[in-house]
Amino acid sequence: MIAVFDPLRLGAVALDVVAAGRATAGALAARQQVRLTRLLDVAVRGSPLYRERLKGKALGDLALGALPKVSKNELMARFDDWVTDPQLKLAELRTFVADPQRIGDSYLDKYLIWESSGTSNQPGVFVQDAQAMAVYDALEALRRSTPRALQRWFDPLLMAERIAFVGATSGHFASFVSMQRMRQLNPWMAQNVRCFSILDSMSALVDKLNAFAPTVIATYPTFAAVLADAACSGALHFLPKEVWTGGETLSVAVRRRVEQALGCSVRNSYGASEFMSIGWECSFGRMHANTDWVILEPVDERGLPMPADQPSYSTLLTNLANHVQPLIRYDLGDQITVHHERCECGSSLPVIEVQGRRDDPLVMAGSNGRPVTLLPLALTTVLEDEAGVFDFHLRQRDDHTLVLRLQMHGPQAASVVTRCRAVLQDFAAAQGVAPIRVIAELGQVVPKGRSGKAQRVVARQIPKRH
Repeated sequence: MIAVFDPLRLGAVALDVVAAGRATAGALAARQQVRLTRLLDVAVRGSPLYRERLKGKALGDLALGALPKVSKNELMARFDDWVTDPQLKLAELRTFVADPQRIGDSYLDKYLIWESSGTSNQPGVFVQDAQAMAVYDALEALRRSTPRALQRWFDPLLMAERIAFVGATSGHFASFVSMQRMRQLNPWMAQNVRCFSILDSMSALVDKLNAFAPTVIATYPTFAAVLADAACSGALHFLPKEVWTGGETLSVAVRRRVEQALGCSVRNSYGASEFMSIGWECSFGRMHANTDWVILEPVDERGLPMPADQPSYSTLLTNLANHVQPLIRYDLGDQITVHHERCECGSSLPVIEVQGRRDDPLVMAGSNGRPVTLLPLALTTVLEDEAGVFDFHLRQRDDHTLVLRLQMHGPQAASVVTRCRAVLQDFAAAQGVAPIRVIAELGQVVPKGRSGKAQRVVARQIPKRH
């Protein structure tokens, strides 16, 4: 098996990433334009879909805003025409990602494949070559801030750390695939990097982490909060040096609780299946967008540009690193705010605020009389992977009841509800929850969160006392 890795490309990109970190805004814009022109040229030559879209346009003078935006559903519907390598066929890639034994393996000995979750109704399949991975590797290695800068200088590859990834491990998801790739690239890291499934019960996860005693934990904010509770109760027998969070919105309250309970620093990042390393958090705690390699366009409901310092309705993303699967003005669905003021850290990379996924943890009645927390990422993974449902709204009614809303209706909906009810009840029982009811609401619109994406898991609202 061949790992998707090009050390020469990584070295060249790393030097540029270091230089761009302190470059002027004008120099960053120049990098963007050169890379955008190159991307458009590759897209026209290699992608039948983009050849149609860009026919007759002068690429050197083309303003990005003159191009129409694209959606995941639109691109996936024409996947074989979208990619620039004719060897890539969606049907064959679907077969590949359906095999859990091949997570982290290279495809055709030159591509890394990951799939996205179904938050936009349809899961996507994304292809990365060594050129794109070199960009992600350099951004992750050189721009992820740490308070232990001197130690990182002597240990840039984290060889002295024990890293635990706690997340979705049931599919070819970007974070899990990347962790598996890291273990393949370095045999030493295979011993020091371990992955744990978010679908395990909380008690089992805590036991496994206690046995491994990681110095760094990479996970979702909701699970980091659970670890903080475990530390406060005395169930956690180790304290990590760092917690890396992503995949969900990290609130100020959760950050403070994790830092205080675990006595460690929390480092947050912003990424997506479409571009793994969109943003990084500097030493001043502000999120910077890696705009030397990704273009973000905050837009309103009509797709028109939003001014600085105002939250967008959605965001259009252009990936300047991936030439195999061009993403040009792709509707990401996230709500972001781009600030015009330069950060105190000195970087010219823009400061952004991200309104990401805000699904809630659900606290249910446990079979032993104690409350049990069901993490939202675990619930959505169960419904996606085991029930095959992606467009849903799961609301907690009380300690024993969940309400599942689906837009579908008719005879097919009844069988889907039966399947969803079974997997939710089985998962809850495995977590130590007392028997639950799952009530279906069919043929109703799935509500959207403030970011424009569906808020798929919502905890019950407890009335405030006056």
